[in-house]
Amino acid sequence: MRRTITGRHSFTGRGALSNPPGRFDLQKLEAVDDGWYLEEEPESIATTLEPERARTVISHNDSPDIPFEQSINPYRGCAHGCSYCLSGDTPVLMADGHTRPMFELRVGDVIYGTRRIGWYRRYVKSRVLAHWSTIKPAFRVTLEDGTTLETSGDHRFLTERGWKFVTGAESGRARRPHLITSNKLMGTGAFSEAVPTDDDYRRGYLCGMIRGDAHLGTVDYLRKDGSARKSHRFRLALCDQEALVRARNYLLDFDISTNGFLFQAAVGSRRAMHAISAQSFTRVQSIRGLISWPTSPTREWSAGFLAGIFDAEGSFSQMVLRIPNTDPEIVSWIRRCLFDFNFSSVIEHIHHDDRKPIDVVRLKGGLREHLRFFHTVGPAISRKLDIDGQAVKSDARLNVIGIEPLKTMRLYDITTETGDFIANGVVSHNCYARPSHAYMGLSPGLDFETRLFYKADAAKVLEADLARPDYVCKPIMLGANTDPYQPVERRMQVTRSILEVLARTRHPVTVVTKSALVLRDLDLLTQLAQQGLASVALSVTTLDAELKRRLEPRAAAPLARLRTLRELSAAGVPCGVLVAPVIPALTDHELEGILAAAAEAGVRWAGYVLLRLPYEIKDLFTEWLAQHYPERAEHVMSLIRAMRGGRANDPNFGSRMRGTGPYALLLRNRFRIACRRLNLQPSARDPLNTTLFCPPAPAGSQLRLGL
Repeated sequence: MRRTITGRHSFTGRGALSNPPGRFDLQKLEAVDDGWYLEEEPESIATTLEPERARTVISHNDSPDIPFEQSINPYRGCAHGCSYCLSGDTPVLMADGHTRPMFELRVGDVIYGTRRIGWYRRYVKSRVLAHWSTIKPAFRVTLEDGTTLETSGDHRFLTERGWKFVTGAESGRARRPHLITSNKLMGTGAFSEAVPTDDDYRRGYLCGMIRGDAHLGTVDYLRKDGSARKSHRFRLALCDQEALVRARNYLLDFDISTNGFLFQAAVGSRRAMHAISAQSFTRVQSIRGLISWPTSPTREWSAGFLAGIFDAEGSFSQMVLRIPNTDPEIVSWIRRCLFDFNFSSVIEHIHHDDRKPIDVVRLKGGLREHLRFFHTVGPAISRKLDIDGQAVKSDARLNVIGIEPLKTMRLYDITTETGDFIANGVVSHNCYARPSHAYMGLSPGLDFETRLFYKADAAKVLEADLARPDYVCKPIMLGANTDPYQPVERRMQVTRSILEVLARTRHPVTVVTKSALVLRDLDLLTQLAQQGLASVALSVTTLDAELKRRLEPRAAAPLARLRTLRELSAAGVPCGVLVAPVIPALTDHELEGILAAAAEAGVRWAGYVLLRLPYEIKDLFTEWLAQHYPERAEHVMSLIRAMRGGRANDPNFGSRMRGTGPYALLLRNRFRIACRRLNLQPSARDPLNTTLFCPPAPAGSQLRLGL
C-alpha cells in the first residue's frame, strides 16, 4: 500500500517540503496530529518505480513558444528534486451543444476541442484545466461571413495552412506565422444568438413537444351505475428528463400544474421513462388552448415549436438532422418554421404497407447549419446535440478580411486537455512537469520526486509508432517534461532503448537533461550526430555547488554538467546550454557566468527560461524559499510577481517563458549581449536532418532479402 506523506517536513535529498493534493484530487488530505505514531515519520523517503503502459510514447505539441512538435518522456516524475486570450463575451462551444461566454467558463467544464484522428481533425470533448484573464492590447479579426473575434495579437487560430498568430512580421524579432487576408480559418463560423425565451417561445415549445409526443384527449366511458362520463387526460412520457422538466416548468408558467411519476422502469438496456400528467377538465382545456396553431406565428413561437418538435421526435446522428412525423399538418408547420429562419430542408417520404406513411424533414447545410439550428432554437435534450467525432470541415466563408487594433481591454483564455477550443465557431489555440503527476491522482510535491513511472516496452511501442503509414518524420525532443536520465535509468535503460531505435531508423532527436549520465550513450549520440540527427542541451541552473544542493539535491553538480558539455562537444555532438530556471534575486546574477563557462566547454547555442510557478508549484516553491532563504523569500516572490503581471504565474504564450516588465526586459538584454559577446546562438538550435529517416518494418511484415 502507498504511504502518503502529508504536512511540511524536510527529507534528506528531497526538494519539496510537502505533498499538496493534485488539482484533480476528489478527496483532500489534511495532516492531523492525534498523538500517535509521532516516531514513525521517516527521515528519508524511498523512491518507487512502476511501469506505465501506453499505446504510444510520442507526445505532440503545437504551443508557439516551445521549439519542438514531438517529444518522448521515458519517465513520469523526477528524482532530481528541483523545486492568450479572447474577449470575455466570446461564445465557447460546450459539450452539451450549447454555448457559454468565455468569462463564465470554470475549471472542470467540458467543452469541445479538436484532435487529429486519421486523415481529419475532428471535434472531441475536452475538459477545462485552467482559466484566467489579463489586460492587454486587443485586435478585432473580421471574417468574410461577418464573424468577428476580439483577441490579443498573441492568440492563435487554426487556418487552412496551420496555426497562425493574429499579428506578426515577415522579418526581424517579431517574425512568426500570422494571419493575412488570404487565410481561411477552420470551423463553422459565428455562432447564432438564441431566440429570446418569452411566452410565445414557451407556447411554441409546448405545441411542438405535446403534439409530437404527448397524449391529450377526452374519453367517454360509463360508470358502474350506467351513467355517462367524460375523462380528460394529458400525459407526456419521455426518457430525457431535460425536456420533461422544461415542459413541466413551461406549463407552470401558464398556471398549469402537473403530476410527475415513473412511467416505465429501466430494464436491461432500456432506459427509464418518466412522465407528467393532468386529468382535470380545466387543465386539459388550458393545454389545448396553449398548443393551438397561431394565425400569425412570431419568430419566438417558431423557434420554440422547432425546439419542442425536435426534442419530441427529432434526431441528430451521422451528420444528419431529421424530424419525422406522420401528420401532414405538423410536417407543414416544421417546414414553414424552418423557412422563417432561412433553413433549407427536404422531405423524405417513407411508405409502409402496414401502417401510416411517414415524412422525414431533413435539414440541409451540414454542421454549420446544424449548429445554427441548435443555438437559434435551443432544444433541451443535450444528447441529441452531440458532434463528437465529426470532421472539422465546412463551406463557411471564413476568409480573413480585416485585422484592426483596438484599445487595451481585459481578455480571457483557458487551458484544455486538447490544447484548443471552439471560439465563436472557429478553432482557437490555448495555452507543463510536476503538475503532470496530478493526472495520476498523485501529489506534485514529494510524490513527484519519489513515485516514478517508466514507459514499459518503450522501444517496442516507439517502433510501432514510427512504422505507421501516416507517420511524418519530425525531430523528437527526448525528455521535454521530465529528465530522461533519471538515476534509475542506469539500470532501467529505457532512454537508451529509445535512442537505439532512433539510431537504427535514422530519426532526428534532441536530448534535454541535467544529468552526466548522458555520456553513457555517447556512442549512439555520436553516431546520430555524424549524420546531422542529434543535438544535446544541458540545463545549468547555478554554478554554486551549495545552492545546487538545496535547489536540485539529487542532480549532477555544476562542474559535472560543464564537463559533460565539454566531452559531448569534443565528440562532435552539437550542444547547447539552458540557463533554467532563472530565479530573480537568487540565481539571475549568474547568467553571464554560466554562459561563459558553457561557451568555454564548446556549446554552440544557449537559451534561458524564467522560473515558472504554475498551479501547485507556487506553494511548493514558496515553502522551499521560506525554509532555505527566509530573509529574501518575500523579495524573490515580489520580483517574480513583477515579471508575471502581478501574479505568481503567467500562462500566456509569448511571455510565460521570459516574463514581462522592466526586470524581465533587463534579463533579456543581458542574455542577448552575453550571447553576442560569447559568439553563442540565442536559442537557435542547429536544424536536424529529417531526410534520412528509414521507418521500421511493420510488425508481421515479410522480411527483405537484402539482395
